[in-house]
Amino acid sequence: MHSLFVFLLHFPYNFPSLCISSIATFPTTISMIFHVFLLLSLCFSDYGVLRVASLGINYGQVGSNLPPPDKVLDLLSSLKITKAKIYDTNPQILTTFANSNVELIVTVENQMLSVVMDPQQALQWVTTHVQPYFPATKITEIAVGNEVFTDDDTSLIGYLVPAMVSIHGALVQLGLDKYIQVSTPNSLAVLQESFPPSAGSFKSEVSAIMSQYLQFLASTGSPFWINAYPYFAYKDAPDNVSLDYVLFNKNPGMVDPYTKLHYDNMLYAQVDAVVYAMFRLGYSGIEVRVSETGWPSKGDPDEVGATPANAAVYNRNLLRRQMRKEGTPLRPNTRLEVYLFALFNEDMKPGPTSERNYGLFEPDGTIAYNVGLSALSTTSSTSTSTNSFFLTSSADKAAKFGYQSLVYWMFVYLLAVQVLPRQH
Repeated sequence: MHSLFVFLLHFPYNFPSLCISSIATFPTTISMIFHVFLLLSLCFSDYGVLRVASLGINYGQVGSNLPPPDKVLDLLSSLKITKAKIYDTNPQILTTFANSNVELIVTVENQMLSVVMDPQQALQWVTTHVQPYFPATKITEIAVGNEVFTDDDTSLIGYLVPAMVSIHGALVQLGLDKYIQVSTPNSLAVLQESFPPSAGSFKSEVSAIMSQYLQFLASTGSPFWINAYPYFAYKDAPDNVSLDYVLFNKNPGMVDPYTKLHYDNMLYAQVDAVVYAMFRLGYSGIEVRVSETGWPSKGDPDEVGATPANAAVYNRNLLRRQMRKEGTPLRPNTRLEVYLFALFNEDMKPGPTSERNYGLFEPDGTIAYNVGLSALSTTSSTSTSTNSFFLTSSADKAAKFGYQSLVYWMFVYLLAVQVLPRQH
């Protein structure tokens, strides 16, 4: 196998000399080349561009002059990102993303929870907002609300589980439950304790509803989604929290004193804290996924660390971890699924400056800072330079390599047509 990949690596440059030196055994050479071509076709569908199967991105729309959905779809395709989450059921997006390779998580807005508690209303919602677009649009999950447990409107907590049960019941009635999961994203603030990870526990005021929620997830095989931002921990205590630790850079890390597990970054520690919190309520088999994480490229004077350089390093190192298909120290064999926040800077969002500057791109589609996708596997994780990373580079390289490969394989085909019929 090693020699085969060496051959593939050098093939475009060695092919002319290979043909000349092997002319006496040309039929054998052609046969070998076609077998290699078949293997190549089965293994590589995008000319060697690496797809990150566990990586998704949040596609928010609270911005002015955002690109239309068809341009966003082109952008996701160029980035080789095949998973996205939206915060509503925008029909223009659902229609545009039909027959694409992008899987979508859609959202029932918080203000609709009291309505879809009713099973008939939930059925009406799914029939109107999901069923007409599925399966052409690959809707894989319905997020019922967003950060409900920590919302300022505490009445929403009582609506959450009944709304989830009703939405799931509607999917069952329509025969869609095998294809579409139901869950909800949670703020890390739902935890009372998160350090060390083994001390993870939920806030007492939500524990009763949390148990009902976890029972629903366990019974339906759905994941627990967490919005986890190591940036907030660093911003609140920059003198006590290591920047390298929160940015995934090389650092001594920390060892959980009770489990003796070593953590070299805060995100994995936060995820495992959620696992322990669920365990304390009697649930040990629910998968934890990250529905949002990211780093702002700009902030107010008191928002320490919100810089383009730090944002680039955080997201670049996170993407590199995703390419390794890593799990957390507690669950090393379960690949951690992560949705990056966010695709665009959303200039109409309220709050501090950082809230409007988590995007990889500006609202007009220009790059906010260079993070890179395909080049990550060969670049040092400790570099803070953003000069050599371009989000568009993967598409450019793929196109160039694809064209080069096409030329060579056409050459092979023409030679085969000329030579093989003469061997009878």
